Amino acid sequence: MVPIDESSLTPGQKRKLTTVRKTLGNKIGDKAFLEWLDSDRDTNAELIADTLWPLVQSRKLSIARGGYLVKRGRGRLVVERANP
Repeated sequence: MVPIDESSLTPGQKRKLTTVRKTLGNKIGDKAFLEWLDSDRDTNAELIADTLWPLVQSRKLSIARGGYLVKRGRGRLVVERANP
C-alpha cells in the first residue's frame, strides 16, 4: 500500500483522514481514505485541463488572471471571463 503524504493534503482532507483512522483504525482507515480520495476526482475537469495544457505550453492559448467560465449553451459552448 502507498503511504499517504499528509503534507500535501488540504485541511479538510486531513480532518477526513484523522476521522476515518479513529473510526476504522490506521490500516483500514488509510485504505478507505485512499479509495475516497481517488473517487473524489472530477474527470471532466481533468479532461479539459489535459486538452488545454499543450496549447498553453506552446503559447497558442493564454489564460488571463482570474480565469474563464465555461458553460453549455443551446447547442454550443459559452466561454466568459470570470469576474475577479
